[in-house]
Amino acid sequence: MIMHRIALLAACALAAAAASAQVATPTKGLSDPKSVVSPANPGARAVPVADLFYVRNGASAVWSPDGKTIALATNLTGRTNIWRVDAAGGWPVQLTQSDDRQGNLDISPDGRTLVFESDHGGDEMWDLFLAPLAGGAVKNLSGTPYVSETDVSFSPDGSKIAFSTRARDKPYASLAVMTLADHKVKLLTPAGDPDWGWTAAGWAGPDAIIANRANAGQNKGDVWRIPVAGGAPQPIVTPKGEAYAAASDVSPSGKLVAFSSNEKGGTPQAAIYDLDKKTTHWIGASAWEQQTGRFSRDSGLLAISTRADGRVESSLYDVAAGKTTAVKLPSGVNSLSAFGPERKLLVTHQSAATPLDFWIVDRKTAKLRQLTHFALASIDPAALPQSRIVHYAGQDGTLISAVLLIPPNLKRDGSAPGIVLPHGGPTGQTVDSFDRDALALASRGYMVIKPNFRGSTGYGLAFQKANFKDLGGGDLDDVVASAKFLADTGYVDAKRIGVTGGSYGGFMTLMAIGRRPDVFAAAVSEYGIINWYEMYRTESPVLQAYQRSLIGDPVADKAVYDAASPMTYIRNAKAPLLVLQGENDVRVPKGQAAEVVATLKAIGREVEVTYYPAEGHGFVKRENQIDALERTVDWFERRIGAARKP
Repeated sequence: MIMHRIALLAACALAAAAASAQVATPTKGLSDPKSVVSPANPGARAVPVADLFYVRNGASAVWSPDGKTIALATNLTGRTNIWRVDAAGGWPVQLTQSDDRQGNLDISPDGRTLVFESDHGGDEMWDLFLAPLAGGAVKNLSGTPYVSETDVSFSPDGSKIAFSTRARDKPYASLAVMTLADHKVKLLTPAGDPDWGWTAAGWAGPDAIIANRANAGQNKGDVWRIPVAGGAPQPIVTPKGEAYAAASDVSPSGKLVAFSSNEKGGTPQAAIYDLDKKTTHWIGASAWEQQTGRFSRDSGLLAISTRADGRVESSLYDVAAGKTTAVKLPSGVNSLSAFGPERKLLVTHQSAATPLDFWIVDRKTAKLRQLTHFALASIDPAALPQSRIVHYAGQDGTLISAVLLIPPNLKRDGSAPGIVLPHGGPTGQTVDSFDRDALALASRGYMVIKPNFRGSTGYGLAFQKANFKDLGGGDLDDVVASAKFLADTGYVDAKRIGVTGGSYGGFMTLMAIGRRPDVFAAAVSEYGIINWYEMYRTESPVLQAYQRSLIGDPVADKAVYDAASPMTYIRNAKAPLLVLQGENDVRVPKGQAAEVVATLKAIGREVEVTYYPAEGHGFVKRENQIDALERTVDWFERRIGAARKP
């Protein structure tokens, strides 16, 4: 026991030392907390939680080759199924009906058939399905409960599909092709490769697939040409050192490959590889992360998105002219989903106060036409809290970016409650999107801050790697510093700040109340990691590999695991804790929630738990989403109070 404690203290000391060095980011300048202003808005009110979830979601979308129809995944009924809508506008038509989540669409070259993914009760074992665009019977192409098939792509003639396939007990996915006439499957890459997983980016003509190969940590990866009929795979984009490249599409001409790579300076940048000339053209340097998207049907344009400090911008690159033009959309999170006919684009737009919708952009006139109307009439952007990107210094001086939601009509007297909302991942990023949790709380008078703590993507490779083997160390310091920023605005009472998040955000929540027990007054953890050992024991090989990329090996790095597990500190917690958990979660199993609840109850702490049946890692059924957020709002209202009621 003594030696174990010495090892644990040493690991904590090493983690603290590792976190003490300031990390460079593209972010410039600190925000003065006193520059935050709560605006006067007589129309502001608390938004009913249910209304937020009757604002529907939109996921992947495709535009038919004839330009007449758009198919998309959306939860109009409270379940994410496949629908179609006329591009000219009109009432949507439901094509599939299932309690299980569906998405990741592709459409056949003749425009008659859709292919999509669906799992089973959140188990993340995805099957591939075919559905006629005109409507009709849906066919399960794979029907493999212990094998997951994802990332599907039609061949140019529509006779085959390329996809990734991974058995439940294997760590990485292989690339496969299926002939649709007889459903025969052929593996094109090594099955169960211990180091690399494969995904298809598109077809380079009828005889070859362009595929991405990547490791679990997504810090190494390259792009390959894979012959379909047989023959040796050929690497075409091979970054040097610890860097990766990932292709997003192949031009319809079959000659150009769009990809992004962080080989130059650690920040992903957009590029095109010419398969005939075997040359790479870098599109243009940016301080921010660039990702390539799809090519237009004539191969003349390429979609590019730029994640610029919490906002996502879309642009078009003219391949022949070598010129990039911004797609003019309001500020927020913008994505180009598909190219249509007659210089038209299908895009999505959302922001903190604007729900996601699909829009059609006419590039000739720059006019916008709203295709979907996912929001309820009760969700009025003018009455919602507005957002702002702020920057504050972490404990070691590292600049941290955050999205701040500012409730209207607050008094700068230090009386308002606040909420810190860390994101999942940790390799993820908070952006200025329509966030139901944040809006429910901010519309009730809580000032909400969503920090991009170290370990987040979007701020360079050094920043992303800054919490390696230091989970819940330096990144937790960044989260705690965001609570100080709230108090420093002069609006928020430092003794009335709560913390909540899902997945890694739930982990940060548990670490926060265990390691910083005097900072937060109440907490809600949604499917948060409590015990890295237990998670490693029960999770799939692919998730085990990802976990090792973050925290190392559970045997060789036992002291690091102990230092990064909330169970090491949870007995120090003082804040009342609510735990929300899916019963079918394959990433953070139900036992994780049960362990933390039992531990806190045994020492007399205030803790409650709710389990949701047939839900996985994240709640996708509308009634459960509503229930979880209503419980969260009620928990904070009863523990730290609120400034505004519905």
